[in-house]
Amino acid sequence: MTERGFHLFDTPVGPCGIAWGDRGVVGVQLPQSSESAVRARMRREFPGAREAAPPPEVQRAVEGIVALLNGETSDLSAVELDMRQVPPFHRRVYEAARTIPPGATLSYGEIAARLGEPGAARDVGSALGQNPFAIVVPCHRVLAANGKLGGFSAHGGIRTKLRLLSIEGVQAPGTVPLFERGPHAR
Repeated sequence: MTERGFHLFDTPVGPCGIAWGDRGVVGVQLPQSSESAVRARMRREFPGAREAAPPPEVQRAVEGIVALLNGETSDLSAVELDMRQVPPFHRRVYEAARTIPPGATLSYGEIAARLGEPGAARDVGSALGQNPFAIVVPCHRVLAANGKLGGFSAHGGIRTKLRLLSIEGVQAPGTVPLFERGPHAR
């Protein structure tokens, strides 16, 4: 990978985007309200990147993301991420989050404890709220204390987090998977 670029791709949850540079993936964009909104966000977040067909290693990442969002088993741990622009603490949080397999969850506090910083649950949440690699760094698999959902900064907020967890077969305590809700559910 030598040239900085981005690519839009369809998933079961809507159009997503992925951006890359000379050292790997630099960002993944979850669905926005439309493909044009995803494209605008990619251009804003990755100025100078041009829309292009992804190189083979990025195409493999796209295929893995689509498979995961289809409810298939997909291991994204081999996707090369370029974290040069990521603060060191955030990098550690993202690396810890990447160890959570599909269908499993950890709490912000458990991530903090794994980092050797048991009092840093809020800092973990803050780092995950700025995650530029959504899905590849599965921030949706990190919950607040006692299994509560916590926040989610992607378009759609908690609803998107619930949907991603539901696709992976996780039901957060006190919730009903979105696919089982009535027609008037928000």
